Amino acid sequence: MKLLSYTYQGRPGWGAVAPSPDGRSTHVVDLGARLPYGSVMALLAGGEEAMARARAALGEATQPDHALDALVLDLPVPQPRKILCIGVNYAHRNAEYKDGSDLPRYPSIFMRVPGSFVGHGSALLQPHESQQLDYEGEIAIIIGRGGRRIPQADALEHIAGVTCANEGTVRDWVHHAKFNVTQGKNFQASGAMGPWLVTADEFPQGYGGLRVQTRVNGETRQDDTTARLMFDFAYLIHYCSTFTALEPGDVIVTGTPTGAGIRFDPPRFLRPGDVVEVEVSGVGTLRNAVEAEA
Repeated sequence: MKLLSYTYQGRPGWGAVAPSPDGRSTHVVDLGARLPYGSVMALLAGGEEAMARARAALGEATQPDHALDALVLDLPVPQPRKILCIGVNYAHRNAEYKDGSDLPRYPSIFMRVPGSFVGHGSALLQPHESQQLDYEGEIAIIIGRGGRRIPQADALEHIAGVTCANEGTVRDWVHHAKFNVTQGKNFQASGAMGPWLVTADEFPQGYGGLRVQTRVNGETRQDDTTARLMFDFAYLIHYCSTFTALEPGDVIVTGTPTGAGIRFDPPRFLRPGDVVEVEVSGVGTLRNAVEAEA
């Protein structure tokens, strides 16, 4: 299933993507109106029984409720409790720093607040304080079953699904302090996530060969696969759950490949009017335009 959260005529809702009758457009079945779960977060917390009910309700729907383009999309799981972001997780990115360092023994991790992300189709905001808004196309894991100290061998069973992410960064603000990047990673509406969560059952072969591409105004800037991750999905879940209890709806953003704007000479930062697309195989394409913050 492709699960999504949205606003329709000013009212929040959630549902799943359904094939349209004509096969040429995307429609949505309102699962919130059919099931006793008030949100995607509540659905995930309901475990496998709730997911089975959602699949059954989607299959029984005789017609969709909304056209996708009539909805304002939110994050697939609005207001997740935790968003953990992994830095420098593709091996070639470590070399990008040109500091002669060895490959890391453990993941680099920082956290983001939900308000630093917008949904598919909403504007990325270039703040007044900087001209260095950058893109980072990534794959995000959504946790379905929570836990603490999750064994690596069992970790993939805790994934509800995956989505696309643009882990947008205000570059000069990540250097304001000596030991953290929090400021530059949390500007309001600097990143995006979506358009939907594709459930784990849609990936029977696992996650080892997912491809992530980032395009700016149609030009491919990033292109890599999860086969080249230094720390794969199972290890990230195991490692993160060692120091914090993971909960349904939590997000782990798994790292960006080479090719972010800061790495060009001269750098190629985003400007108002630019369009950023992040495409993940098996998921779809997250698309957002850039606007100057009002």
